[in-house]
Amino acid sequence: MKFLARPAPGIDIDEANLQIAPPEEHAAGVKAVLVALERGVAQAGLSRTAHSMLRVNQRGGFDCPGCAWPESQGRRKAAEFCENGAKAIAEETTVRSVGADFWESHSIKELSGKSEYWLGNQGRLSEPMVLREGDTHYRPIAWGEAFALIGERIRAAPPERCVFYTSGRTANETAFIYQLFARSVGTNNLPDCSNMCHESSGSAMNSTIGIGKGTVSLEDIHDAELIFVVGQNPGTNHPRMLSALKECKGNGGKIVAVNPLPEAGLFNFRDPQTLSGVLGDGAPIADQYLQIKVGGDLALFQALGHLLLEEEHANPGSVVDAAFVHGHTEGFEDYRRARAVIDWKETEKATGLAQSEIRSVASMLIASKASIFCWALGVTQQPHSVDTIREMVNVLLLQGNFGKKGAGACPVRGHSNVQGDRTMGIWEKPKEEFLAALDNEFAMVSPRNHGYDAVETMEAFEREEVDVFVSMGGNFSLACPDTDAIEAGMRRAGLTVHISTKPNRSHIVHGRTSLILPTLGRTDKDDKHPNGAQFLSVEDSMSVVHSTQGRLRPISDHLLAEPVIIARMAHATFGPGHPVGWEAMAEDYDVIRNHIERVVPGFDNFNKRVRARNGFVLPNPPRDSRSFRTNTGKGHFTVSPLEYLAPPDGHLVLQTVRSHDQYNTTFYGLDDRYRGISGGRRVILVNPEDLQELGFTNGQLVDVISTFQGLDRRADNFRLISYPTAKGCAAAYFPEANVLVHRNNVARESNTPGYKALFVRFVPRLGSDVTASEQ
Repeated sequence: MKFLARPAPGIDIDEANLQIAPPEEHAAGVKAVLVALERGVAQAGLSRTAHSMLRVNQRGGFDCPGCAWPESQGRRKAAEFCENGAKAIAEETTVRSVGADFWESHSIKELSGKSEYWLGNQGRLSEPMVLREGDTHYRPIAWGEAFALIGERIRAAPPERCVFYTSGRTANETAFIYQLFARSVGTNNLPDCSNMCHESSGSAMNSTIGIGKGTVSLEDIHDAELIFVVGQNPGTNHPRMLSALKECKGNGGKIVAVNPLPEAGLFNFRDPQTLSGVLGDGAPIADQYLQIKVGGDLALFQALGHLLLEEEHANPGSVVDAAFVHGHTEGFEDYRRARAVIDWKETEKATGLAQSEIRSVASMLIASKASIFCWALGVTQQPHSVDTIREMVNVLLLQGNFGKKGAGACPVRGHSNVQGDRTMGIWEKPKEEFLAALDNEFAMVSPRNHGYDAVETMEAFEREEVDVFVSMGGNFSLACPDTDAIEAGMRRAGLTVHISTKPNRSHIVHGRTSLILPTLGRTDKDDKHPNGAQFLSVEDSMSVVHSTQGRLRPISDHLLAEPVIIARMAHATFGPGHPVGWEAMAEDYDVIRNHIERVVPGFDNFNKRVRARNGFVLPNPPRDSRSFRTNTGKGHFTVSPLEYLAPPDGHLVLQTVRSHDQYNTTFYGLDDRYRGISGGRRVILVNPEDLQELGFTNGQLVDVISTFQGLDRRADNFRLISYPTAKGCAAAYFPEANVLVHRNNVARESNTPGYKALFVRFVPRLGSDVTASEQ
């Protein structure tokens, strides 16, 4: 292994290099350590890699820019990160640099043919760039000129034609000052990545338990008697969660995995920090695996509710926590009547599960006195997602699984600080209490009209109603559904501004004028301030707020911190004399935190508490006091009709998934190791029985057509791969399959795109001699 950073790859993805091997049966292990080290050294060299890995997720260090899984409040491991966290850090700490010479050498036309894998691997952005209308190449621009251009365009635009997008990695202080800027402009157009992932969770939980966040701690995971892991692949998306599940098992707890794909991390975890994980067979995770059909979760939890009530009827007091239900909830009688009977034939059709499998899991629930339901995007990205999560809440309420040790609801968030961004006011539908506090703090009048979410922003682009689009991180065009429509729409915008660390597709799918503003990352030292180096804060998936501070020397002297960029945009827009003290906030982040303390509930004495050893935990009424800030002050049982995904004849239900070498729209490499797929990405995983019944063969090249409300979307040149997914279901990688997701295919209430709700058929592709090789 070479201990010097390697140059950026010169060649792009070649699907002819696709290789297929049997899926792995365990996650992590020594291989994960070796891959993590190799990726870090390849991008950043040995010294820079070592310095960053020793500080990630440590007290006084920086929060991993990957997932939002929490750290222990007690002793932490020396290596407090996972393989994919190490890959995320390698991407950020890379010594590869993208400056003026890169953009001069590559036209927009050329770059439009490059994949996200190639773009992202070129390195860190090192200086501000501009693409003016009619230009073929980005060119350097001075920071002052860039800010002047932004201010001029915002002042010229009606507020409702300005949109401010936010990525989940944005820190609390950045998010707060960013939403303050948008509302000072006069708009609530604040779409964010939550709109595309856990918005369904927030919609369901706010209406039933009065809070859109999870109600458990990391210690609750360890202490639970039973944990459901639903629509989630922790081995790839939240690998550190496997350590928590392993500890739960060691304490006598049991795990039920519910997922259409038999992911390695659901079954066996080889912890590379233990002797058994290095030399032994690892730790089994799932005690029971339900291979459910995509979209069948609502039917499953309705059936579980029915079976719990059936047992309660036979043995009164054995299941229902009567004191809790009668004292803290309402709607129970309606719920009990609705679940009194069940159509087992329809339930088996909806779930793909046998009645005996569901009854077996119900018996585990009945026996458990402390249960946690964890879920992720496999649940949240379907038309009936909000109803599904409400049904999960029903079962938790039934047994009193709120406000007690080892129990509760656990929506497992993806991007680091995506939850904190919402807490800080990044939301297109702000509550009046928040706006009133904001107005009182800054002597301003915030807009009250609801703004655009992500899908509504797409529609505004299409109507040519966006004059200025500012993106705080992220990769909006590639993350959105209906790829062709969003790309065409973004090109209609007057000005697109991208505050980014690395090149991505959204820089290439630009407005008529486009700016790229390079910013510091989580690992970078932020010390260009009168009072010296600054730190930021984040909120993890379990409502713990703690500091994050980079220590590495930035790759370029031209990079600015995100709060500084926002403050300078605001100054260029509003000029001197604005009631908000933008400059003071940019110079000293304690000033931002003082404002947050007076605006956002739960942040009392913010500057002191965030400097504590473990930070602090935000209030959570269901967890803290079994109280519910709903419209009635009680937890709500709800009743939803049975609903599931029923494709037309000749179609399968397709869900989009990440590869193991990927985080959201960032591709670290081309090795989906646990699924045995490497070298390529344009694949469709299909149950072998479905392949045979539909008349296709393993390895066949096809074009894929999705159908939604009589409208088709098409994606060409995919290879069918025989894979043990649930019968009637298929899977493809995000974002390659996003072109198949019609923008109107969304979850009711939350408006989350239906990335897990595609009805697809295949058309044989002729004239290609590309063949996948099998290892």
